[in-house]
Amino acid sequence: MFETFNILKRNGSQFIPDISSPTLPPIFRGRPIIEAKPCEENCRACEENCPTDAITRENQNVSLDLGKCVFCGDCQLLCPTDKIKFTNDYKIATNKRESLIVHEGENHSIVFDPDDVRNEIHSFFGQSLKLRQVSAGGDNADENELNACINVNFDMGRFGIDWVASPRHADGIVITGPITQNMAEPLQICYDAVPNPKIIILAGTHAISGGIFASSSALNRSFLDKYKIDLYVPGFPLHPLTFINGILNLIKAKSKS
Repeated sequence: MFETFNILKRNGSQFIPDISSPTLPPIFRGRPIIEAKPCEENCRACEENCPTDAITRENQNVSLDLGKCVFCGDCQLLCPTDKIKFTNDYKIATNKRESLIVHEGENHSIVFDPDDVRNEIHSFFGQSLKLRQVSAGGDNADENELNACINVNFDMGRFGIDWVASPRHADGIVITGPITQNMAEPLQICYDAVPNPKIIILAGTHAISGGIFASSSALNRSFLDKYKIDLYVPGFPLHPLTFINGILNLIKAKSKS
């Protein structure tokens, strides 16, 4: 008994009472900030060294696409003027693809637009959401983080959000991985098996843009051209707090229309 108390005292409370308030350590790379100051003349180090072409520079204005970013931090390390900095802000999920692009001189949270949420999402899933995760060629990094969403630290189930084994018991699918040729058909079959209305969530950089595999001929991402994506959760891998806060924004948001 005393040993149990000592363990509890040593480790503290693992449960996060309010998942919207924790502060992650500075080492965590979350939402970047691009300061509005001049680049060094002829310097394109950040753009040229980005492994996924997430950084673009036009007329000295730099922007960074979190849907492509693998959060390697090379742009921050290589920038001679310290123009690019990563914060530990993990609330970077959004329901609009263009909202993942961080522009120079902007320093605000990633925007989530409640008016773009389909009315049926709030009507049907406001109190409960069952999801089927599909690894469409993933490397198991995002998949492990999604599994962590239901552990004692994050306890996603307390909000009525759970994983289910069968798509026929699901309200939507969570896609990880860049969607390979071999997984294109199984993904479609899984989606078709989910009863209407249903949602689609892209979890991780690979799912959103293809990531480091974006130019590979082994991919077939045509599935994404057919349907509206309800939530984009960036990260490489994503953080459980990013995913859970994004989901809660989605199902709790109510359109004004």
